[in-house]
Amino acid sequence: MATRDHHNYTKKVPLFPLLSLLCFTSVFLILSLSRKTSSSTPSHSNHLTFASHQTRSPDPKSCDYSDGAWIYNPDPDPKPARYDATCKEIFKGWNCISNNKSNALELTKWRWKPRLCDLPPFDPVSFLHKFRDTNIGFVGDSLNRNMFVSLFCTLKRVSGEVKKWRPAGADRGFTFLHYNLTIAYHRTNLLARYGRWSANANGGVLESLGYREGFRVDIDVPEGTWAEAPAFHDILIFNTGHWWWAPSKFDPVKSPMIFFEKDQPVIPQIPPHVGLDMVLKHMVLFVEKQLRPGAIKFFRTQSPRHFEGGDWDQGGSCQRLQPLLAEQVEELFSLKNNGTNVEARLVNQHLYKALKGSGYHILDITHMSEFRADAHPSTSGGKKHDDCMHWCLPGITDTWNDLFIEHLNNIKFRD
Repeated sequence: MATRDHHNYTKKVPLFPLLSLLCFTSVFLILSLSRKTSSSTPSHSNHLTFASHQTRSPDPKSCDYSDGAWIYNPDPDPKPARYDATCKEIFKGWNCISNNKSNALELTKWRWKPRLCDLPPFDPVSFLHKFRDTNIGFVGDSLNRNMFVSLFCTLKRVSGEVKKWRPAGADRGFTFLHYNLTIAYHRTNLLARYGRWSANANGGVLESLGYREGFRVDIDVPEGTWAEAPAFHDILIFNTGHWWWAPSKFDPVKSPMIFFEKDQPVIPQIPPHVGLDMVLKHMVLFVEKQLRPGAIKFFRTQSPRHFEGGDWDQGGSCQRLQPLLAEQVEELFSLKNNGTNVEARLVNQHLYKALKGSGYHILDITHMSEFRADAHPSTSGGKKHDDCMHWCLPGITDTWNDLFIEHLNNIKFRD
């Protein structure tokens, strides 16, 4: 019927309006197809995309890089991978490709997309040129080592002339000789100095309170592994938190944290979360006094764990192969709902409070990482239990470094 009507009335329609209508219809169809093609993603990741009209250039003063979603890109990047499983610095338990984790190769196909800006992968060659004659120190627990190794492997792929050395008490470090750029990792679990404590046979104030053994934590003394780092490095990235919520390491009954200040026990003794506040207060002051002129200091927020069905020593596992949905994130991490992995957000509350007004730049990786239950070594880590704390390399800590260097460029070159 439509065809017959079209033929019957063709001669009655003026030529110019008809051509205009056809042109408009063609343009509309082309734009619609283009928009559909550019926004198409696999069905399992449609919920993780944003409309393109929300994107704009990064603005360090207004862009919230933590507010975003993971976008899946199945197409191979025409550029070479930033690094692969052959990077020898990757700790064996984190090398998910070599360990044949089923989704290891998929991990690099997810890209974090902030809602109101963009976070591009950093350019390692440009970074080496911009930051030649610079010392960069990662100070913290093994999650900061995770990040340090990611940065090293990325730089090593484009600059192979590297000297291994350990500056200023570092656990490990490297200098890229052509650029005189040094990156180092200083291992410290609590930031503060700590060690085994046992009761004195002659008694004392702690003994009178019933303490027999535990771990002495000197809240006002930095651990020796990093005490010289502020005077040596031009850029510092700190973290702490995982060991403060680790009853398997600091059993509150059998081996509690016992806090000291000015070489004397704190009386009455304080719980670990209060000890964390006091340590952060003292360490912020210590770094400020020791920091070399013009140095830039970051504090990385807490890296989330993804144990489900129990903690690491209670049968907990992380078997997911895709990022979590937003509602699943809240189930695991919400303080309001007492999620099973609230540790990350609890630690962050202490960090934000202690660092307010301190001059530290906050490297907020928590929320973007909460989605990535798929990116831990899990059973491929080679442990007796699932590793749902550390991250596969290559993997999500590459994105942490993208964020770190985006902030660093904003600080160094856009102020």
